[in-house]
Order: sequence, then structure tokens, then C-alpha cells
Amino acid sequence: MLLAIDTATPQVGVAVGVDGAVVGRVELARGQRHAEALAPAIDYLLRATGVGLEQLAGIAVGIGPGLFTGLRVGVTTARVMAQVLRVPIVGIASLDLVAYPLRQTPRLLVPALDARRHEVFWAAYRAVPGGLQRVGDYSVGTPAELVAELAAHGEEALLAGDGALRYRSELEAVDRVELAGPEFAAPSAGALIELAHARFEREEFSKPTEIVPLYLRRSDAEIEWDRKPA
Repeated sequence: MLLAIDTATPQVGVAVGVDGAVVGRVELARGQRHAEALAPAIDYLLRATGVGLEQLAGIAVGIGPGLFTGLRVGVTTARVMAQVLRVPIVGIASLDLVAYPLRQTPRLLVPALDARRHEVFWAAYRAVPGGLQRVGDYSVGTPAELVAELAAHGEEALLAGDGALRYRSELEAVDRVELAGPEFAAPSAGALIELAHARFEREEFSKPTEIVPLYLRRSDAEIEWDRKPA
């Protein structure tokens, strides 16, 4: 049994899976109350599926990029559980988890998550046999910078994620760009189960101390601190 956790966005996503298939899943849109929602969601899911902690053979966690506080809660919880249960852990980028459910598209696939401060986290992917291949690095920038990136590609593109939805009017101004629906707004805990299972099969797991959040910029608190007068 594998437990999957993603808290990169306002949504708290938790899933339990076996052999890459989802046995149960809980997704809660709780704003930034990740610390209050995550532990009860895990407890509820395990009880609802009849899975005991001793049955968990591994932990998977979305490592971002995403909201600073949410990522810290999810990654810390996953690391502690892996240490206590003495099971391996894998970390997968949360943008990968937005893109994966849309892997059948022949278009350039661009998940974009809301980074606050009028910015988005994004990456570009192309479909390949058996999954997706990321094109370039994980990025953070303004919607205008993402628009420029899409224009530079000059091809049909499918956008997903809460960042794409928030800045819909700016992004849809680009020719041949379409947005996926709100059901693709957050990282998929089900995708995390499937992708993590493949990693475990190849024994590509990590020690808990090796799993760290993927921060593409400093936290809002650090930015505000630097703005204060000395």
C-alpha cells in the first residue's frame, strides 16, 4: 500500500493506492488551512479504506513548486511518517501531477499554478510513449512572461491549473491556446499514486531527509521582511 500527499495548492489531496491503482482518495479545498486539514484527512482515508499504518509500504509526496506554507506542511508530514514507519519515500513535482492526467493531448501541455503576487509557477510538457516529457525547467513569473513563452512556442497549447484559471483572460489572448476545466486546477493525488508506484518499482526512492520542497522563490514572509525599513 502506498500513501500519497500533495499540499502545494489550497487543495489538500491524499490518496491510498496499491499496484499503481487508487483505492481511496480525499481532496479538500481548505484555503491555507493545510495544517488543520491534512492529518484528519489522512486518518479519515485510512479508516474509510480499512488500511492500517502497518500496511503502508511507502509514502509519496508532491514537492511543489507551490505555496510555501502548504508545501512545508505536506513535505514535513510525509517525511515524519516515512521515518516513523521506516518506509521509503519519493517526491514528485506538483506541476507533473497537474499535467499527467492530461497526457493524452497532442498539444503542448502547460500546467500553471497560482504563485500569488501576480505570478504563476509553470512548466511545459509533450506527450511521449508511456507518459510525458518535460520541456525546459520549472519556472515562476508573471502571466505576461508565460504569455511570451507560449507565443515563442507558436503552437497549439493546453493549459491547466488554478494559475491558468485565475489569469484566463490574459492567457486565452494567445492564439491557439485552450484552458482545461476546473477539475484540473490542482495536482492530482491519483496521478501521484501512479507515478510514485513506477518509481518504487524501479527502486528510485529516497531517504526522508533527502526530500525537500521545490521552492522557486522566497516565501512571502521573507519578501515582506526585506521591504521593511531598517
